[in-house]
Amino acid sequence: MKVISYNLRKNRALSEINALAEGFDVDLLCLQEADTSILPAEAGGLHLADSTHRNRLGLAVYYRRNRFTALDTQAFELRKSLHDRVLKPAHERLLATRLTDLKHGRDLIVASFHAAPLTALNSLRREQIRTAHEQLQEMGPGLPTLMVGDFNYPVFKNHLSKRVVASGYDLTLSDTRTYTRYKFFRGHFDLATSMGLDIDSVETLPRGTSDHMPILVTATYRDEQLAKTA
Repeated sequence: MKVISYNLRKNRALSEINALAEGFDVDLLCLQEADTSILPAEAGGLHLADSTHRNRLGLAVYYRRNRFTALDTQAFELRKSLHDRVLKPAHERLLATRLTDLKHGRDLIVASFHAAPLTALNSLRREQIRTAHEQLQEMGPGLPTLMVGDFNYPVFKNHLSKRVVASGYDLTLSDTRTYTRYKFFRGHFDLATSMGLDIDSVETLPRGTSDHMPILVTATYRDEQLAKTA
């Protein structure tokens, strides 16, 4: 399956999502920093599963209806940073959809995630990631799970990776940097964490209007991949 994650930079890149979905023939699209009050119900052949409604800068998940059936979507609050408490850009930093994959006859969880901004400590973002993973497993215990989004984690990724792996997930970086706006904070901001999936590739796509580049995640079910090689 192919999934694009894109931070729209305060909705400025909304006009690009149709071309991204169509041009890369994706199955799922996860958005961050979207104005959810004006999101289209359809984008590039994908249908809007749901979006957050309490955020000034919201999250959304789109899916291909001839490949998936959306069963349930939940939005989650995570531990707030000072930035969140003062400026209130986001009450909900995780949006997860449980889907049935019609092609493979099985369920999975796909989530759009947006960590606290760089004004917060890495320790707070690690706590948000840990809690997000726990929420996803409660939503679909044991199901293959993919969480993509803006992790706002430019440095010390080895420490993050160890924490993620210890919780039963894998962390995968894109092939090149996804954020280059500021000299001292360039890096892989947009990531993928997964459970029960093999991440075949994470490709950084060309820059658009946003200060983040979209990422294209290609994934396969781990147990089915193992069966093919057995």
